[in-house]
Amino acid sequence: MADDELDAIRRQRMAELQAKHGDGSNDQQGQQEAKQRDSEMRNSILAQVLDQSARGRLSNLAMVKPEKANAVENYLIQMARFGKLGGKFNRRKVMDSDEEDDY
Repeated sequence: MADDELDAIRRQRMAELQAKHGDGSNDQQGQQEAKQRDSEMRNSILAQVLDQSARGRLSNLAMVKPEKANAVENYLIQMARFGKLGGKFNRRKVMDSDEEDDY
């Protein structure tokens, strides 16, 4: 579900960038800017919902299983957007989220 939302945001942002810069040689630059903004947005949300130990745990997971770390990040971002998180996640909560199979 979070991937669909992120894709919709990306498409909307790309449409805005294309309208602003026009179609043509700026398209590649617009894509890079959109990727950078998406990355900054994700990092900002994760910084708000994860404490330092949890971010470390997620970084370790990303080195071993990047697709699983991405799924956990998407899960946390989706929960944050819907207001389902009660405070920051610590290392233990990330480990528990990592073991869940329903995201």
